[in-house]
Amino acid sequence: MSSLLIHNIGMLATPEGLEARRGADQGSIRVLENAWIYTENGEIISYGTGNPPITFGEKLDAGGRLVTPGLVDAHTHLIFGGWRQNELAMKIRNVPYLDILAAGGGILSTVKATHAASEEALTEKASAALDEMLAFGTTTCEAKSGYGLCKKEELKQLKVIKKLNKEHPMDVAATFMGAHALPPEFKADRDGYLKLLCEEMIPAVSKQKLAKFCDVFCETGVFTAEESRRILECGKENGLIPKIHADEIDPIGGSQLAGEIGAISAEHLIVCPDAGIESMAKGGTIACLLPATSFYLNSTYAPARKMIEAGVPVALASDFNPGSCPCLNLQLVMNIACLKYRLTPEEVLTGVTLNAAAAIGMAEQVGSIDRAKQADLVIWDAPDLNYLCYRLGSNLAHTVIKKGVIYHGKNH
Repeated sequence: MSSLLIHNIGMLATPEGLEARRGADQGSIRVLENAWIYTENGEIISYGTGNPPITFGEKLDAGGRLVTPGLVDAHTHLIFGGWRQNELAMKIRNVPYLDILAAGGGILSTVKATHAASEEALTEKASAALDEMLAFGTTTCEAKSGYGLCKKEELKQLKVIKKLNKEHPMDVAATFMGAHALPPEFKADRDGYLKLLCEEMIPAVSKQKLAKFCDVFCETGVFTAEESRRILECGKENGLIPKIHADEIDPIGGSQLAGEIGAISAEHLIVCPDAGIESMAKGGTIACLLPATSFYLNSTYAPARKMIEAGVPVALASDFNPGSCPCLNLQLVMNIACLKYRLTPEEVLTGVTLNAAAAIGMAEQVGSIDRAKQADLVIWDAPDLNYLCYRLGSNLAHTVIKKGVIYHGKNH
């Protein structure tokens, strides 16, 4: 039996429970001072304040620092070939993304690079990214396919995700996103690609058990709301839980569809209308917001405050991808969420832990410091939660613990 006692915790801060928190409850967290946590075999057994009653096992002195649950990144495009630094100059000149896409850049250039990369090369690249994420305090993440846009290449990406989830310390939840863009060869045959998605790709993903979720980019120039409904309904019929990229550029009905179809999450939501917020609140959909993307694209910010007030649970994620957000640091996401969404540190912590875990169907395993959950924890070089959200540009993760094992730490 492996055990670990983390003691001398200056402040323990965590949301509570096994499901997403919404409304005022999003900012309601448990705070303990002079605390300790005891884990066995990768699971949280007990915690408390004062002198710990446990005297055996490995001991780790937190040095009076802040301890939170491990961070959960609920939206990444982790598996891709190449990078797109050549687009930076175009972004500086305010060339719209859809224009970049129409010119063969954007998603389609990454599709080309991903096709050219071997499964081994993609695995090595993504594993290095996971190492970096872990060092920043992220202990669980979601990863989407979507840079294949054909059956063979989409399955290749999902096989990489499956391998990483098995071999890397990080838990990686897989999302099939063959509906990330319309391949050039189907430009004059939209229905042909929809048939390929629904009749071949989604059934193959389901049969091979390569993904838990099905996502679609519901946006002007990509997939309409009705096309998105068709794809996500097909995913549901094949056992894949719906997610949706919605209202990133234009509000064309994606957020309304999310609530109607019972999507576990709707992503981006930069220009989400009131009708979309109402639909998500009614349907129990989690708003997965990506503030670093708004920052990187110098665009507007999602109405996070309005969503919380309407009772929509808000999760926060990186959107790590090579084009619109080459950032995998959730600490920076937390900073931006405070400064631009005007969320409190408590709301932000819930957004990058419990609500993010709920957005990928893992709130019963991770996302809070509760008995019987995985021992995924971060000791921060911070005395309290306010300091963690206040500091900008430094990695404050002092020690990162995944399933009771210390993987990263400035002193380890």
